[in-house]
Amino acid sequence: MSQLAVLMNGVEAGRLDYERGRLTLTYAEAWRSRRDAVPVSLSMPMTAEAHSGAVVEAFLWGLLPDNELIIRDWASRFQVSARQPFGLIGAVGEDCAGAVQFVQLDRLDSVLSGDRDGVEWLSEADVGARLADLRRNKGAWRRSGDQGQFSLAGAQPKIALIQQGGRWGVPSGRVPTTHILKPPSAEIEAQAENEHFCLSVLGRFNLPVPASRVQRFGEEIAIVVERYDRFEGGDGIVRRFHQEDFCQALGASPDKKYQNQGGPGLKDLINLLREVSASPQEDIDTLVTASIFNWMIGGSDAHAKNFSLLLGAAGSHRLAPIYDVASILPYSPQVQFEDIKLAMKIGREYRLRDIGLKQWGRFAEENRLDFEQLRARITDVAARLPDQATSARDEIAADGAPHPLNDKLTSCFINRAAWVQKELEKATAS
Repeated sequence: MSQLAVLMNGVEAGRLDYERGRLTLTYAEAWRSRRDAVPVSLSMPMTAEAHSGAVVEAFLWGLLPDNELIIRDWASRFQVSARQPFGLIGAVGEDCAGAVQFVQLDRLDSVLSGDRDGVEWLSEADVGARLADLRRNKGAWRRSGDQGQFSLAGAQPKIALIQQGGRWGVPSGRVPTTHILKPPSAEIEAQAENEHFCLSVLGRFNLPVPASRVQRFGEEIAIVVERYDRFEGGDGIVRRFHQEDFCQALGASPDKKYQNQGGPGLKDLINLLREVSASPQEDIDTLVTASIFNWMIGGSDAHAKNFSLLLGAAGSHRLAPIYDVASILPYSPQVQFEDIKLAMKIGREYRLRDIGLKQWGRFAEENRLDFEQLRARITDVAARLPDQATSARDEIAADGAPHPLNDKLTSCFINRAAWVQKELEKATAS
């Protein structure tokens, strides 16, 4: 296997070649000439017919799990190199983030014709068994005999399934997955509840977030997140919408997703939005508000891979909904507040304890933002956070999913909001 077909939402968009250790992605001329065509990545624009080397490799690694144990498990299972993404994506790339699919050539005709389309329907007990397997073995994303092939980025083990008519299933061929299910980590208490709570609070600030819920499958629990890169047309058919994370869009390898490892910072994200967004001011406002929220709640994992772009035809690109939001604050004393660092700098500082209004002022200057407007937004988030957190906690409890961590999170958010308001009052007084 030295070549893979590249499909974009079921249409052949090009080929991926691997020859003598070098990767090349070549767009099909028919794809480049389509009015509805989008690039596989903003880092590989369609103005050039082909792209090679590091930029292609960075994009492919960005589609794969950021977890060495999973990569080694997959490499052994599929008898490919764990150091080269071509073989890995050839084994699992028929359902990736966004609209892109990587299909082995001996499967291409049957995938394009729909002969491979299908869904292996699962009972809730089956889903629970898969989640249990995943907790025991991080590489158990797919069972032997599954026809569907899918890859999910990120460090946390997860599975992707389709949900239709209240049923769960493993899709294959052109049929996309619609939901991501993440069981909690053994190392982090109530991880699923934490993420769902934080997304619920963030959504109350009128920021775009994916729909989520915490669901039990027998003895197993998971956060279930509806994929924003999927949509159902008027014909009832689920289709893919292309997206990529900011590391991919900027051509940065995912092993440099953190800014202190040489990865992108908020300035890089803001500059890219100014350049490519169809509504740059709205998207920058959303990104900045999400960053204020992460600063307030101790969202320490908001790196460049945890922000994405939706790619539309004719340059109609937009910031994707905000996802993978969680707070580290309730895990004291195991985690000391003095040690908490953000993934991207605010005014040259990473440590939460060192970021105040002065650093936000420097951030505004560095990014050509109006500081008074930024300050007003910080004031607004701090003023509304206690009520929004309380409302989210009460609604989740009313939905039948109360959890003690939600009480902890609410208290932490109220305390942080009070601290921010005092800092604002001090700055006003001085």
